[in-house]
Amino acid sequence: MRPKVPNHHRGEVEGILDGVPYNLCLTLGALAELEAVFGDENMLALAQRFEGGKLSARDCVRIIGAGLRGTGHDLTDAAVARMQAPNGIPGFVDIVARLLIATFGTAPSPRASRGEGWGEGRQQNEREGRQQNEREGQSASNNEVTAPVPFPGPK
Repeated sequence: MRPKVPNHHRGEVEGILDGVPYNLCLTLGALAELEAVFGDENMLALAQRFEGGKLSARDCVRIIGAGLRGTGHDLTDAAVARMQAPNGIPGFVDIVARLLIATFGTAPSPRASRGEGWGEGRQQNEREGRQQNEREGQSASNNEVTAPVPFPGPK
């Protein structure tokens, strides 16, 4: 049985674990859980931890577990650690990356694997967004200031 389609406006992503599709979401409760296990004081510290691009296998288990519990799945981290993902470790990393991007709005740069952070990924996302707006004829003139779009906003 397939879960409902992930609601990207809520930060949900789909991940395949043990051949079963699951929706995952880092809800406020899931983020509080991660703050506690990582010993971070707040969400900013948590986001900065993840921007470093250095995540252990244990970190990935905790993030995926919190994301599953955020959508109501009653799975322990120990159960998550025994699960399989398509393509092995890269499959787990893909789920974690998409979940963090959906939550914090940043993408890891290719340099993240060398421990150089995710900032470049954020800049690339901004460039891609501007390019798409230009293709759609929504580009602002150099003199025009545009207001930020609230997240998550209703469509």
